[in-house]
Amino acid sequence: MGASTVVQAVAAVIALGLYFLPAILADRRKRHDLLTLALFNACLGWTGFGWLAALYWALQPNPPKDVASEVEQTRRVVRMRSFSVMLIQRVQNRANRNKSDR
Repeated sequence: MGASTVVQAVAAVIALGLYFLPAILADRRKRHDLLTLALFNACLGWTGFGWLAALYWALQPNPPKDVASEVEQTRRVVRMRSFSVMLIQRVQNRANRNKSDR
């Protein structure tokens, strides 16, 4: 085994490490969607834009595990706030009307 073969093998390992850097970072950061990100990286990483997108994705905070319940809970909170604001406005309008009727 010649020195050039060893250099080529080391270069290939480094190139693969750089290519899969987004997936490696996602694994280190314990992302819940690691498999999806790794597949995206493997399929579209060669485009450059795909690699940058995968790197950006890997560096984002972990998404909630149950997105549907998070969305529903947020909607419920927004509805309750809207209801509270409308109720307060109605009470204030009635109080103002009662003051003006006197």
